[in-house]
Amino acid sequence: MKSGKVKSGDIHDLVGTVQREGAPIGVFLTLEEPSKDMVTEAVSAGFYTSPGWGQNYPKVQILTIADLLHGAKVKMSPPFGTFKQAPKAASGPDADQHGLPM
Repeated sequence: MKSGKVKSGDIHDLVGTVQREGAPIGVFLTLEEPSKDMVTEAVSAGFYTSPGWGQNYPKVQILTIADLLHGAKVKMSPPFGTFKQAPKAASGPDADQHGLPM
């Protein structure tokens, strides 16, 4: 999340971080509209292809808070097969509390 004098260098830094960390995508959130140079820098990062869905998604995406308030979402595959999910915890009166008083 960034506000106040956002610039293409901020996107360049995000592209480098995404590459270094091996992240499938990176999202830049800002209060301001992105400049043409920022959009160009984001597009230059290329695409992530979801192995489970065979879809291409922009590797670096820029979203404004206004976009989010108007219903925009990060373009990415559903988490099934792409992201590791935590195991479901047991619930209810018979759930094991690992020694905690009930």
